[in-house]
Amino acid sequence: MNGSQRRKFFSSFTKPFNAREAVTLRPPYCADFSLFDSECLTCKQKSCATLCQEEIIFIDEKGKPFLNFEQSGCTYCSACAKACENEVLTFTCKAKINAKVTISIQNCLAWQEVICNSCLDICESKAIEFFGLFRPKIDEKKCTGCGLCFSLCPTRAIDIKGV
Repeated sequence: MNGSQRRKFFSSFTKPFNAREAVTLRPPYCADFSLFDSECLTCKQKSCATLCQEEIIFIDEKGKPFLNFEQSGCTYCSACAKACENEVLTFTCKAKINAKVTISIQNCLAWQEVICNSCLDICESKAIEFFGLFRPKIDEKKCTGCGLCFSLCPTRAIDIKGV
C-alpha cells in the first residue's frame, strides 16, 4: 500500500458511514415532496414566495421554493398554500416543516450559564424546555420546525436541517 492509498484508507474512518447531503427546507402544507420537482417547475407566478408574509420563501435556480430563516421564521399564515396554483401546498396537509431543530451546547448562551431565553420566548408550540434557567432542549414531538427560534438566537446556536 503506497502513501496515498494509506491516507485514503485512514481518512475513510473520519467520515460518518451514513453521511448524506443536507436536505433543502421546503414550505409547509405539503404531503408529497416529489411535487416540488415536477409541479413547481411549471409554475409561472411563484406566488408562494411573493405572498409569504414573513418573506422566508425563496425560489432556487431550478424554480423550486425553499425556506431561509435568516431574518424570520414561518408563522403558518397559510398564504403560500392559498397562493399555490398547482396544489403542491394544500390545507389538507399538516402545518409543519419537515425539519430537525437542534441546539448547540457549545454555542448556546444558556448552556454557558448566561441567562438567555430568546428561543423560549418566541416558541409558540412550547417545544423548547429549560431545566431551571439553563440547558434548553428541543422537544421533537412538539417542534413544528417554524424557524422563529433560529432567527432570534443571538449566537446562532440553533440549527435547522431538512429531514
